[in-house]
Amino acid sequence: MAASLVSMAATPVVAKEAPAPVTEMATVALAALPAEAQATERLIRTGGPFPYPKDGSVFGNRERQLPSQRRGYYREYTVTTPGARNRAAKRIVCGGYQVTTPQACYYTDDHYASFRRIVK
Repeated sequence: MAASLVSMAATPVVAKEAPAPVTEMATVALAALPAEAQATERLIRTGGPFPYPKDGSVFGNRERQLPSQRRGYYREYTVTTPGARNRAAKRIVCGGYQVTTPQACYYTDDHYASFRRIVK
């Protein structure tokens, strides 16, 4: 019995690597965003109407690029890309429980690979 305890103790334990915490995020001024992103931000604050059916849907933050929050905190909105035949890659993701007065909004132009916090 003692031998089996020793062999168990010698077995290395490999811990799963935790996702890196969100650190300081780059910012972008609302006025510096493309006109289409500024228009989307105005629609968010007025409650729409939005051009795409998925606009306003819950954003799961599976990429863990945004600060960790409970499911339902983030919502995503499409930023129209001139000439694109689909929703393309640009989005604004807003966090908060009051949809038209979000606590923070983030812009991505690379389909969630990176975000910049929108500042006024």
